[in-house]
Amino acid sequence: MASLYLVRHGQASFGAADYDRLSPLGVEQAQRLGRWLAAGGARRGACVSGTPARQRDTARLCLQAWCGDVDAPAPRVVAGFDEFDHREVLLRAEPAGSVSEHTPIAATDSPAARRAFQHRFAAAVARWVGGAHDAEYTLSWAAFTARSASAASAALRDADGADVWAFTSAGTIAALLQRVLQVPDAQALELLWAVLNTSVTQLGWRDGRLRLLQFNSVAHLGGARELLSHR
Repeated sequence: MASLYLVRHGQASFGAADYDRLSPLGVEQAQRLGRWLAAGGARRGACVSGTPARQRDTARLCLQAWCGDVDAPAPRVVAGFDEFDHREVLLRAEPAGSVSEHTPIAATDSPAARRAFQHRFAAAVARWVGGAHDAEYTLSWAAFTARSASAASAALRDADGADVWAFTSAGTIAALLQRVLQVPDAQALELLWAVLNTSVTQLGWRDGRLRLLQFNSVAHLGGARELLSHR
């Protein structure tokens, strides 16, 4: 049985002008994962990532620490592992004219800003996932979960029996788990909020079907609270 290892990207730059880059903590998280995998003799298999920089950079840093600079493979970029468009999801949930696509998601990275953002974001995602407003979105939740499942199945078929390491995001991981576990939308959202940066979720693949073997492991961070992050 092959495995699909879903690695969430390292901490991104919340509150910065460019969210889609790793923070210093995100860099450390990715490197620690690579060193931990090397020390444990983990099988590498095939490597893929989505297109966002935070996903690709997490893959690069992890694989360099895992395999060495010379032997580190270049992951294949697969758009099916991309995160959903969080900015569109937020914009559609806001009162008309109150924000635009150029409005910063968060002005600062203070605790208050994080709490305010999480409140807005959770409500916006619930609206999107609920399905009543599908026509307003470029990609509905149902279409997003289908895209994620298609990317996962294709990557495993292409690997021809080898394990696959996919560097992706929390939304993709939650979407795949909803399909595997056959849980309702509300529980899928609970999974989404639980996924930690650089956590590893392992899905087993046999006879064209996926099953959950491990969820949200951060053993590589050694239990250090200062290294744990959700955003």
